Amino acid sequence: MQVQLTDRQQHILRATVRHYIATAEPVGSKALVEEYNLGVSSATIRNIMGVLEKVGLLYQPHTSAGRIPSDSGYRIYVDQLITPPETLPRDLEVALQNRLNFEDRSLEGLLQGAAQILATISGCISLITMPQAGSAVLRHLQLVQMEAGRVMLIVVTDSYETHSALMDLPKGKQTELDTEVIDRELQIVSNFLNSHLRGKSLVEIKALDWSQLDRDFQCYGDFLKKALTELTRRTLAPSATQIMIRGVSEVLRQPEFSQSQQVQTIMQLLEEEQEQLWHLIFEEPETEECGKPRVTVRIGAENPLQPIQTCSLISSTYRRGTTSVGSVGVLGPTRLDYESAIAVVSAAADYLSESLSYFNL
Repeated sequence: MQVQLTDRQQHILRATVRHYIATAEPVGSKALVEEYNLGVSSATIRNIMGVLEKVGLLYQPHTSAGRIPSDSGYRIYVDQLITPPETLPRDLEVALQNRLNFEDRSLEGLLQGAAQILATISGCISLITMPQAGSAVLRHLQLVQMEAGRVMLIVVTDSYETHSALMDLPKGKQTELDTEVIDRELQIVSNFLNSHLRGKSLVEIKALDWSQLDRDFQCYGDFLKKALTELTRRTLAPSATQIMIRGVSEVLRQPEFSQSQQVQTIMQLLEEEQEQLWHLIFEEPETEECGKPRVTVRIGAENPLQPIQTCSLISSTYRRGTTSVGSVGVLGPTRLDYESAIAVVSAAADYLSESLSYFNL
């Protein structure tokens, strides 16, 4: 969401979000004057909150109430206004090191213990997936023209398993009637894919730099990326026991989950529909300049799964070497401490990446 805020508007939005996170009560200008040193009058704060409401960052649950952040308000807060805590990641690391000895534990025991500590420190539901043992490695890829306007992507792994996906050609190519031209272009693109992806695991395919395709073949990039991602999603289907979940009862006592029907749908997702959740939290995030995976923050309606569209899901992946093999995340109401949650998820992912070297997968 592209919203340009003045410094004063940013200060008011930050204070409103933090006060609502702390109290779970709609925030009025009087509360901000009393609790925060904003250097402006209550009237000025009311005017600014009105502006923030008009652009969709705050809203009033009732006409006589104060204001609370919208999903868009939380998004601006997370992207632009948070200050990462300095000590909390270290506190989590110390707790993990003191309470978990991975040399004396099974891998599953280590992940269960880490999930419990993460839930306790974050105050959220913690989610840690079991690592993907021996992730499939790409041996060969081929694009084959089928009927008019349709192409099949065929992938062969190092274990000689074959996976395929049928898809439509890019719109610009569907108008070309010369099938020989299409065949030649598909072979060139197949050669490009093989030269860049052969020997890589399926979870690494998103790292392919599609800009290296010649300009004449750029139109293939988007539809191939989607096809490869979907193929990977289906190929890496997890078993029902691959997510360690802790901290449920405490979080579901939060006021946001007062309706029994809402709790029931969340519990059903956590207990019976883990495959959907697994694919969401194991989605490969972008990497930072240092090569670490970024922490992904999905707020409210940004979550594609309906049962958690009143929640925020914060996740990252842990790695074996440079390959993402599992994920770690926290789930809570949109009214959560984002600074702390982002920091502890990142710290937990780092710890698990380091610990994984002690286990043979």
